[in-house]
Formats: sequence, structure tokens, C-alpha cells
Amino acid sequence: MKKILVTGGAGFIGSHTLVELADAGYEFAVVDNLCNSSVESLHRVTKIIGREIPFYNVDIRDREGLTRVVKEYKCDACIHFAGLKAVGESVEKPYEYFDNNIVGTLTLIDVLRKNGCKNIIFSSSATVYGNPVEIPITENCPKGKCTNPYGETKSMLEDIFIDIQKADTEWNVVLLRYFNPIGAHKSGTIGENPNGIPNNLMPYITQVAIGKRKELGVFGDDYDTHDGTGVRDYIHVVDLAKGHVCALKSLEKGCGLAIYNLGTGHGYSVLDVVNTFKKINGVDVPYQIKPRRSGDIATCYSNPGKAEQELGWKAQYGLEEMCRDSWLFQKNNPEGY
Repeated sequence: MKKILVTGGAGFIGSHTLVELADAGYEFAVVDNLCNSSVESLHRVTKIIGREIPFYNVDIRDREGLTRVVKEYKCDACIHFAGLKAVGESVEKPYEYFDNNIVGTLTLIDVLRKNGCKNIIFSSSATVYGNPVEIPITENCPKGKCTNPYGETKSMLEDIFIDIQKADTEWNVVLLRYFNPIGAHKSGTIGENPNGIPNNLMPYITQVAIGKRKELGVFGDDYDTHDGTGVRDYIHVVDLAKGHVCALKSLEKGCGLAIYNLGTGHGYSVLDVVNTFKKINGVDVPYQIKPRRSGDIATCYSNPGKAEQELGWKAQYGLEEMCRDSWLFQKNNPEGY
């Protein structure tokens, strides 16, 4: 299993995964419509890995275009990152999120199976747990009610993959539930490159630190946590990318259906991240406490033991490295790609 089709490969997690795939000796091609990513990330990955990347500017809802790609590339497996991903935007544009993420994935599944590829890794999310019934969260934790359409698409797509694999056991499906990816490649050339106002904590911190934003809004300081701010499981994007290589090896063994949390198993509060960033990088990050956001929960972090036991994967980087590498990318790319 050497030829991998990577949908959404120009995005934050996708681009870092390409580097790790290259290091592990895989061939790959990228499908991306560039609606929330930049082809510049692929140019930079090319420089890191020292080889050209076959790239198809195709929307996964485009059945004809996708069929041409799969027939031409003849992939053995697919890593599926492509999707709209902004929580707030999904509340404002639910139709667009269901259309892109659900319809696009169904089209992808159908094109793959009609062309002899039934091996897929799906980019899911810890949002499927909703307000979790246990902390730390294991894969046995029941899925909860998602609080936004983005999370709903991840949860629905998991159910779709589970049903498809149950009906046709030739499929090998790995569902990877990410926690909170931050950080960047050590070269400082690829990293998180949000369009407009960042939706996630770390790019907002880095943009405040470099002077693009006046201050960080911290939503709530009265949660039942050690400093009152929300606690999350932040994971270095390079660790996350390495998890996909380990998952590919599971596909190669014929895993059937497998579900894994990818997190560190440690919870850090918003202010832990802010203070570590300031200390490691020697820069100030002004912030203002604001009211809680609807749907936010106090604490969410993983038990990643299953991935370590079955995949041999464990996060290697700590919060200091995540903060250092995020800042290096921002300093090197003050205006993004």
C-alpha cells in the first residue's frame, strides 16, 4: 500500500501529514479545491521533502473530476481531510457545511469503491463526544450531542463510515478523533494559516503577539478548572501527522473498522497556553476576559492509550514546543502564505 490520495492535503494538518508520508516512503497525490487553504503550502512541502507533489485542483463534490483523478492516480488508500471546518461559520451556514462535508464525502466514498479502493482514514474530531460523560475521554465514551453543524458533520460521517464498513467488510476504515492541533513544522515554513479572523486559540495568540490583533479574548474565567479558563488537550500538529502514518500501517494489516483518539492525554487551560507562549517566546500577549461562549465546556482531554497500544503511536512534543513552533511560523510569515 504505497500510493495514497490525500484530500484536503493543502490544509494545516494535511500539509504536515504530507511531510511525514514522504519520510515514511509513501507516494501521494493531493486533491484540494483551495477554498480554505493555499497552494503555497504545497510549494513549501515540495521544498521540505525535495520532490514534486501531484496536485489536482478538484472539489470532492465534483464526481466527474474526482473520478478522473482516481482513475489516473490508482490509489491504494485515501486520507480524507477535505472539509469546511470553522465552528462559528457552520452555525451561520449549516447548508454549506452539510453539502460540502456530507455530500462531498459520500461522493468520495462512491468514487473510491467503484475504482477498487476501499481503504480510508477519516479526519474526525473530539467534538463528536459533545459534553463528554468521562474525563479523560476514551474511545468507549459514548458520542454526545454536538453543539454546532461542523461537529454534526463529523459525527454523521463517522456513522456513515461505520455502516458502510459493516455492510461491506472489504472496507478498512480508521476514524481518527483529533483533539486540538497547534504548532507548526520545525522549519517555520508551513503552519496554520487561517483566512480572516482566526477561529482557533493559537493562531489568535500568534497574531496578537505579532501585532495584527489588539488582544486575545478569553471566553470565561469561572469554569471549574484550576484557573477558571477552559481546559483542552492541545497536540502538536507534527505528532498528529505521524499518527496518520501509524494508521496507514493499520490499514495495511486489514483493520476492518478502528477508532482512535489522537491527543496528548494532558489538559492545558487557555491561560496555561497564553503564559507558556509568553514565557517561551519572550513576547507579550494582551488578553481580556469575556463572557462564556454558548456550547463551550469546562474540560476536555483524551486518554490516548488505545493508539499507543494498537498503533505504537504516542505524542512526543509538549506545550513549550507547540508554542515555540507556532511563533516561528508566525514570525516567518507575518501575513500568512
